[in-house]
Amino acid sequence: MRPPGADTVLVRHADVGVKSGKVQAEMERRLRDNIEAIVRDRGIDAEVERRWSRILLHADADSVDAATDAAADTFGVRSASAAVVVPPERDAIVDALARTAREHRDSVGDTFAVRARRAGTTDAHPFTSEDLEREGGAAVFEELSDPEVDLNDPDTTFSVECRKDEAFVFTGKRDGPGGLPLGSQAKVVALVSGGIDSPVAAWEVMKRGAPIVPVYLELGDYGGPDHEARAMETVRRLADYAPNYEMGVRKVPAGDVMDLLAEEVGPARMLVYRRFMYRVAEHVARETDATGIVTGEAIGQKSSQTARNLGATSRATHLPIHRPLLTMDKSAITERARRIGTFRDSTIPAGCNRIAPDYPETNATPEIVTNAQPDDIYERAERAAANATLVDI
Repeated sequence: MRPPGADTVLVRHADVGVKSGKVQAEMERRLRDNIEAIVRDRGIDAEVERRWSRILLHADADSVDAATDAAADTFGVRSASAAVVVPPERDAIVDALARTAREHRDSVGDTFAVRARRAGTTDAHPFTSEDLEREGGAAVFEELSDPEVDLNDPDTTFSVECRKDEAFVFTGKRDGPGGLPLGSQAKVVALVSGGIDSPVAAWEVMKRGAPIVPVYLELGDYGGPDHEARAMETVRRLADYAPNYEMGVRKVPAGDVMDLLAEEVGPARMLVYRRFMYRVAEHVARETDATGIVTGEAIGQKSSQTARNLGATSRATHLPIHRPLLTMDKSAITERARRIGTFRDSTIPAGCNRIAPDYPETNATPEIVTNAQPDDIYERAERAAANATLVDI
C-alpha cells in the first residue's frame, strides 16, 4: 500500500548514522552507489539522490515499487518507503494523508495511527509534529469506514516526514538488511560448501560491509557436479546483492587430499580437513588482499564444530576466522537462508560420498590433530590454492 501519486522512495540507513560526520558522508556516498548499482542491474528506471542522512530514489508510478524493493535489498539500508512528495505546508500534508486514506479505504484495517516528524523550527514551519498528527488523524478518520485510532499497535500507520523544502507522506516501511554499505570494510575469504550455512554466513559479513572472495573446494569423488552446482548457485544469489562487486568463485582442487584423508586419517579426519581449508583460504587471502576468513560454523552443530574442536582447528591460520552463525540454532539459520534466497539451491540433492568417519573426534586438542594430519598437508593446501580456477558468476 502506497500513497496515490507516489514517485519517490525514502531510504533510511542503519549503522551509518552513528559514525562521525566525515565517515558518515563517505558511507552515504558508497550506499548511494550500491543502491544505484542494484537499480541499474534490475533495469529499473530510477534516479538516486544522496542527501544528508537520507537517500532518495525518484521513479515514476510504474517503477516506484520495484525501486523500493531494490533499495530494501541493499546492505546498509534499514528501511525504505514509497512516498508522495508535497510542499511542506500543513494543508498539503493533511490533504495527502486524506487522499491516501481514501485510496486505500478497504485495505487499511480496523485501526490506524498517524505519525509525523517535523525537522526544523516553528519559524520554518508554523506547526508542530503533534499538529500534523492531530489534524492529519482527523482527516484520515473522516475518510475511513468505522475507523478506530490505536497509537500502540495500529493495523496501518500513515507517516509524515516534513523537512525544510518538502514533505514526504507514506504508509509503510519495507525492512532492509541493516548493517553497513558493502565495500566500507575490507574483503574476507568466504568458504562456500554448497550447504545451507556457508552462504548465510557470507551474507552476514556482506551485511557488515565486507565484500567476499568466494572459495569452493572441489572434492573429487566426495563432491560431484551437483555439489558444485549448489555452491555456485548460492554464490550467484549472493551476487544479486552486489552487482558492482566481483564475485567470481575460486574453485580449488581438493579431491586428492580427500582421498588421502579417507585412507590415512581416522577419527580426526574432518578436523584435519578443516585445517586444510583454512590454509587454502589463507593463501587465497594473501593473493586477494583479504583480511580474514568467514565460515558457516556454529558451536556444536556438527561433531567437528564442538567448542574444543573449533579451538583445535583454528590454530591452522594466523588470519581471524569470522563465524557469524556461531551461536545460532539450525532453524534460525534455515529461516535466514529462506529469507535471503539461498535455501532452495542449498538443498538440491547432491548425492556425494560420505567423508566423515563413523566415530569422529569431538574433544580434540591441537596436538591430537597435529599428530593425525599428514606431514605435508599445509604444502598440499598451498599447491591447491595455487591451482585454483576462477569460475565466473
